[in-house]
Amino acid sequence: MADNKMLRVTQVKSQIGRKYDQGQTLRSLGLGRIGKTHDVPDNESVRGMIFKVKHLITVEEL
Repeated sequence: MADNKMLRVTQVKSQIGRKYDQGQTLRSLGLGRIGKTHDVPDNESVRGMIFKVKHLITVEEL
């Protein structure tokens, strides 16, 4: 990959009361509690995970 684009994802809402797989998706993104931030590569698989939990996180490009 020539250009290493990254995304910064931050959890802004709790996973309590959500479906189990949404909580697991947050964990796979490196999140787990409100306010935690993690930098992830910008690719199709990560974009799919972000789409699944878009109501619980904020995303910004780096």
